[in-house]
Amino acid sequence: MTITYEYNNSLYVNITNRCSNACTFCVRNNHDNVNGKDNLWLEREPSVEEIIDDFRQRELSKYDAVVFCGYGEPTERFEDLIAVAKWLRTEHPSLKIRINTNGQANMIHGRDVTPFMAGLIDCVSISLNAENAKKYQDLCRSKFGEAAFTGLQDFAVLAKRYVPEVVFSVVDIMSSDEIEACAEIAERCGVKFRVRAFIE
Repeated sequence: MTITYEYNNSLYVNITNRCSNACTFCVRNNHDNVNGKDNLWLEREPSVEEIIDDFRQRELSKYDAVVFCGYGEPTERFEDLIAVAKWLRTEHPSLKIRINTNGQANMIHGRDVTPFMAGLIDCVSISLNAENAKKYQDLCRSKFGEAAFTGLQDFAVLAKRYVPEVVFSVVDIMSSDEIEACAEIAERCGVKFRVRAFIE
């Protein structure tokens, strides 16, 4: 069972295969890994203790960051994610901690969970994916329907109260007009904007 895996200069954490989206473009539709070697399909979800034990097997000082991002939406296990982040912050206080997310945590849990990230999470990167609700739902097929698009923006606005860096990201295969429209959404929400390479 692959709990942590290396990608670029960061250590990624694979804690669930559950996701509130069923994106048409998701890399897991075609592959079982993102780095060419680690199978990210989980037979079961690892416990908090197993995740921490996995970290203990790694030389964490060599990584730029720990990133909660695997073959699922990490905030599906938000409480466990926060428990692991607390351990990381205590044992490795200088290590940057990031969450790559679809931004639907508050909808998943039916409450505002953003305050629990304060002092623990350094960056939240939210996949925006589209410039309007209909296109987002066509691409991402959220179980929350078109409301997910507004929900992820609301999450970003709340998260920036507690997290030093909140970013909306889109992939570079979008048109320039679509990217510009997404950049405007990020500006309205008061968060950063990044265009990332599409992983096939």
